[in-house]
Amino acid sequence: MDESTLFQAASISKPVTAAGALRLVAEGVLSLDDDVNEKLRSWTLPANGLRAGNPVTLRHLLSHSAGLTGGIGSFGYAEGARLPTLVQILNGEKPAYSAAVRLDMEPGKEFHYSAAGYTVLQQLMVDATAEEFPGLMERLVLRPVGMTNSSFEQPLSEGRGSSAASAHLWNGEPVSGSWHTYPEMAVAGLWTTPTDLARFAIELWRSYHGQSKTLLPQEMTRRMLTRESGEFGLGLSLPREGVARFQHGGANLGYRCFLVLSIESGDGIVVMTNSDLGQALIDEVLGAV
Repeated sequence: MDESTLFQAASISKPVTAAGALRLVAEGVLSLDDDVNEKLRSWTLPANGLRAGNPVTLRHLLSHSAGLTGGIGSFGYAEGARLPTLVQILNGEKPAYSAAVRLDMEPGKEFHYSAAGYTVLQQLMVDATAEEFPGLMERLVLRPVGMTNSSFEQPLSEGRGSSAASAHLWNGEPVSGSWHTYPEMAVAGLWTTPTDLARFAIELWRSYHGQSKTLLPQEMTRRMLTRESGEFGLGLSLPREGVARFQHGGANLGYRCFLVLSIESGDGIVVMTNSDLGQALIDEVLGAV
């Protein structure tokens, strides 16, 4: 391993995706508070009495308050498995093995951490721009921030695969095929490095303090880093206790990772590991720093 070795960012894919969605809001392509069904074309959220007069919005998706369930399995798809399309995942159709995305609670009423919301978000961004998701995120976030060793490709291309760290299970055995594939790219599909994730966090900090507009305008970043639901803003956790900070963890099969950065000082840490036992290492590094 070296500083260019790729890891699966797992759920840290969500805040990176959120930044891309907010860039589309800043550009007028999406709205935070319109019904997402207005821009969804390939799939729409089924009618449900829970959303009568209270539509699911982008703000709900980003802040985990949309009340959605389903949409992703825990372990991705093994090497050689048939990969479902995103619409098949949303509908719970084979070869997807996850349940269909459905509204289970009234939108906006409470925080419920939801992979389903970010699965819908991926389809929303694709439908609104008519662009494939990996290329769209390259344009919106990765390239502007300078995340040159990062990609939302799922499956990972052969050229990049030679630079990726193989996943390992709780018993220390490597995952068959080296890693699993996640078509739910917005939820868990980012391949990246600790350095690139640090670049992302630093760019958010610079934007928040009015030092850069490369990724987002200051007003949009401040909105992103304001609590909307529970301790979550628009894509990132904002704990109430301790130093004011934004953070997010991630857990895919065979990978564990964590990102945290102080909103005031700009001091931060990114740790990425290629093992289901990685949380112990993450805790040790955090404690030492």
